[in-house]
Amino acid sequence: MKIWQFSEQAYHPAFQQPGAMRVTLPQSKCDPFEAGRLLNRYLDEYMLADELGLNIMVNEHHAAATCMSTSCMTTLAILARQTSKAQLLALGIPLANRSNPLRVAEEIAMVDALSGGRLEVGLVKGAAYELFMSNRQPTGFMDRFWEAHDLILAALSNQGDNFSWEGEHFHYRTVSMWPRPIQQPHPPIWMTASSATSAREYGKRGYTCATFLSGAVARSVFTGYREAYVQAHGEQPGQDKLAYLALVACAGDRKTAFARAEKMKSYFTTAARLDPQFRNPLGFSPVDANIRMLQAGANAMRPRMRNGDPLPVDGTIEQYMDAGLFFVGTPDDVHEQLARFHDETGGFGNLLMMGQAGELGHADTVDNLTLVGREVAPRLAELSTQPIEVRYEAVG
Repeated sequence: MKIWQFSEQAYHPAFQQPGAMRVTLPQSKCDPFEAGRLLNRYLDEYMLADELGLNIMVNEHHAAATCMSTSCMTTLAILARQTSKAQLLALGIPLANRSNPLRVAEEIAMVDALSGGRLEVGLVKGAAYELFMSNRQPTGFMDRFWEAHDLILAALSNQGDNFSWEGEHFHYRTVSMWPRPIQQPHPPIWMTASSATSAREYGKRGYTCATFLSGAVARSVFTGYREAYVQAHGEQPGQDKLAYLALVACAGDRKTAFARAEKMKSYFTTAARLDPQFRNPLGFSPVDANIRMLQAGANAMRPRMRNGDPLPVDGTIEQYMDAGLFFVGTPDDVHEQLARFHDETGGFGNLLMMGQAGELGHADTVDNLTLVGREVAPRLAELSTQPIEVRYEAVG
């Protein structure tokens, strides 16, 4: 199993402000000097991850105190220069916010060249609330998404003459990539899934499939991916094609680990602070997904604990652990918890680890990453070599 360090790079001094943390939070609440100090601190922690032999994941959000990373490719351009070993993952580039997919391809090629071919790329739909800042239409978005996807890959993989693109949504007289990416036909592609239905599409394409904080649902996501992969490619996918994102709080003793987890927990509580009118703009989600949400009620999107109850937003650390969203304790504890979750889900080869989240400070983050890198990662690496028998089941 590979471990990828990830932080949303929050502006946590704003967490004490009342109301929403996204869209409507006034930018006057941001001290740019403090923001710059925090951003440089997060970069230092990513550089430490590289030294420890961990890989690096960066994401992107907009108009949110919960995530100051407004351009994952900008961050990765810096890290491409300042790291030497780590794979660099953009997960992801939200095509809902981008009106110029050729520019996305150019940024990907530039970072791949800067890094010496260490870039991996996630093309994602993006968050619904961000459409209100990007001024993009929510209706018909997935048609635009897949056309943008096709154009980006065509531009990255082109080794011949320049070409034009006349699609339904995008038009370019000339597609000319300078520089070209090092990796051919293009850097590895990732996508995210929260259900078996979406995972099947990525299994057909052979992309790496990641699921975020989905708990027990991860098993059905991975099963759907495996089924589609076998049908399309005639063989089982390697575990390196599957990834799971969760928070990890590791320390030399359990008391310290749980204290760190409490500081990280504000990641969950602040992420939930969004005004309802921005949650699901008309046309953004498929009709069947909206039907499922209406049928399930207010807890439709909440992860579930092992007893089937929805996880409360303000739940205890133990409840978040029970739901498979948090792995907390000594290095032995964290390894044991992750190994059990790995088996319960049928196996995955990538842990997207939030080793920093919420209000966890720099010193605690450094110790957390160091313990994971030195004492947990070597043992988790062995999991990818252990075959897991997968029994297919009905998944939706």
